[in-house]
Amino acid sequence: MKLKAKIVLLAIVPFLAAIASIESGVRHEAVELARTQHATTQAAYMASKEVELKHYVELATTAIAPLYEAAHDNARDDALLRTRALDVLESMDFGRDGYFFVYDMHGRSLMHPREPNLVGRDLSELRDPQGTPTIQHLLAAASRGGGYVRYMWHRPSTGKLASKLGYVVPLERWGWMIGTGIYLDDVDLALARIDREAAANIDRTMMWIDAIAVAGLAVIALCALVLNFTEYRSADAKLKRLARQVVESQENERARLSRELHDGISQMMVSVKLLLESALARFERSETRVPAAEAALSTSLARLGDTLREVRRISHALRPSMLDDLGVAAALEQLTRELSEQSGIEIGFTQITHTHAAVLPEAVNTVLFRIAQEALTNIVRHAQASSAAMALEISNDAVTLSIADDGRGFDVTHAFVGRRSGVGLRNMRERLEALGGNLSLSSQPRHTLVTARVPLGTGEPRNEPQSPALQDIRS
Repeated sequence: MKLKAKIVLLAIVPFLAAIASIESGVRHEAVELARTQHATTQAAYMASKEVELKHYVELATTAIAPLYEAAHDNARDDALLRTRALDVLESMDFGRDGYFFVYDMHGRSLMHPREPNLVGRDLSELRDPQGTPTIQHLLAAASRGGGYVRYMWHRPSTGKLASKLGYVVPLERWGWMIGTGIYLDDVDLALARIDREAAANIDRTMMWIDAIAVAGLAVIALCALVLNFTEYRSADAKLKRLARQVVESQENERARLSRELHDGISQMMVSVKLLLESALARFERSETRVPAAEAALSTSLARLGDTLREVRRISHALRPSMLDDLGVAAALEQLTRELSEQSGIEIGFTQITHTHAAVLPEAVNTVLFRIAQEALTNIVRHAQASSAAMALEISNDAVTLSIADDGRGFDVTHAFVGRRSGVGLRNMRERLEALGGNLSLSSQPRHTLVTARVPLGTGEPRNEPQSPALQDIRS
């Protein structure tokens, strides 16, 4: 794994772990808070209902208190007083679902205004759908002096079973249990609404945390992208600088080898040739002629001449001295003339120099010469052309080199990529890019154009006169 990938992972993994821990902790605390809120709200609701129920039962017992006390003083009319008390309780209600009920302490229903069919029946064994003995729980609470019981009972307004909170008290002398109840549907609905709101709040909080996590990841990714782009630009700049240094080193080495060949080996070979010519002249002037020796010397002189010309050609190909002495225009003119003579292809050269044209730096001269050398070599080897033309245009802000031929052409779309891409074209483009220039290509059968353009800074005016001979060469 690359170092950059490791750095990104070291940034992302702890961040995601921290976000996951925060989300888990926040969710846990939010759930606990919701549970506490549910319990607190439920306790508050139930407390208010209990107070309300107790108040209702107190009203009921207060309403029948005179009858209950009279029965204590006059036992003969006790049955009549009980009946009157049941009538009073039956007439008391608070809404469609608010009523009082009366049972004896054995579980027999004595009064039920909403379900009269239960009156007179023994309901001590009555159980709700969960199997809970409802009446027995109510009787147990009454036997303890009164209390609250939560149970299931049919709601009169709907006819369905619903949760109900009842409050009962005993009337000991009559052996009664009197009570009432409140259905808890509204409490359950309120608690359900609170639970839904708490769940929605938790979900929103989690969404915010997730959004923060996504934003954080986006920032990390952006930083990684910027870092990668910065490193890429830095590496690209270093690579271009290295390529430029390599090219400069190559040119310096070419120049050194060219000088060594021209000033060293070439001079020594010239000296050897002069000695051999002197020896041959002595043989020819001598009274004693040795034809075999003269023939050998003549052959040696011929071969030495060929070798000397080859050394000079190699020296010139490595770096023509004219490029350093007279400039790129003269070197290009000489290059076109030599290749035209060697290949038989008519190659013309034209120089266009504008007023106040800039002086070309040495690096630009070298790059333009190498591009021309590469382009003309490709024409000679691959283009199958009958003629070519090269033009050099120098202005105060740019120099442009154009090479055209009437060869078979090539596929420009694959010039720099794929199997058919050329190393020479890539080298030309890289040389130009190192100077801030650009290379453009256009090619079709019978017409191919390679254009290299290098921008120049404002330089000194170039007053070098333009050669009339160059003006007459056909492009």
